[in-house]
Amino acid sequence: MLRFRLAPDNMKFHFMRLRRVTYPLSAALSIISVVAFLTLGLNFGIDFSGGTLMELRAKSGQADLASLRSLGDKLQLGEVEVQAFGGGQDVTLRIRLQPGGDAAQQAAVQRVRESVGDGYEFRRVEVVGPRISGELVQSGTLGVVLSVIAVLTYLWFRYEWQLAVAAVIATMHDLLLTMGFFALTRLEFNITSIAAILTIVGLSLNETVVVLDRIREMLRKYKRMPMPDIIDASINAVLSRTIMTSTTTLMALFALVLFGGHVIQSFSLAMMFGMVIGAYSSIFICSPILIYLGAPASQGEGDKAAGGQNQTA
Repeated sequence: MLRFRLAPDNMKFHFMRLRRVTYPLSAALSIISVVAFLTLGLNFGIDFSGGTLMELRAKSGQADLASLRSLGDKLQLGEVEVQAFGGGQDVTLRIRLQPGGDAAQQAAVQRVRESVGDGYEFRRVEVVGPRISGELVQSGTLGVVLSVIAVLTYLWFRYEWQLAVAAVIATMHDLLLTMGFFALTRLEFNITSIAAILTIVGLSLNETVVVLDRIREMLRKYKRMPMPDIIDASINAVLSRTIMTSTTTLMALFALVLFGGHVIQSFSLAMMFGMVIGAYSSIFICSPILIYLGAPASQGEGDKAAGGQNQTA
């Protein structure tokens, strides 16, 4: 039976020769991510910042963005953020928290409804108060921190310390670049973004474990082979699987970007970015670290045992 493979079985690409390029590239991207996060910050959605989010659709023609932006001054609601999406008929309005609690927020929504009249269809209205948004920020941050700690603990106990350090660095690399992606693209950071980050950490861990398991297997099998050659052989062995899983997942995410709507757009785009970065880091960040850290202790013990047997013979 003919099998379909995206990479040949006997592929012998020298990935480790590219580490002198990928390491400076990742370092530059990491610095850019940190600077963007500290200077630009995240574009917090209503979930975290509080306020009112309204999704409108023009009943005829394109949405008049200029008139919608003027609602803030006209209705004395403060700055109103307007963003068009889709084919130009759909638009989102974000109104900041109004003094006076939930009653003031509901009154602001009613004033917007009366002002736009029958020209727009209100498809979604979300009102989040300061207390709820604060609780969401605390819960979301705690969830990410605890999950990352759990992942790092798992990696540390699963592998020898050299492999564990490499996996931890790759995971943190993916997390850092994802936060930089949110800061630079100004995608709305909301509850679905937290779900995307947790999923990206899991996917990155999965790719890393697959590569490291094969490297550890090759280390036990070929005790005299140089470390760069072992890593290249291990990556080439799992490359077809990595390409297949990444491609099918990206196809599904691409469909979500096109047809999923504005609500999950930030989730879908972040997931697509995370899939690419996760595969990249497992090959070009995690694996080359073993060249600098050296073989795990079990490899050295295996070499000593093999040498002792040879001397005895």
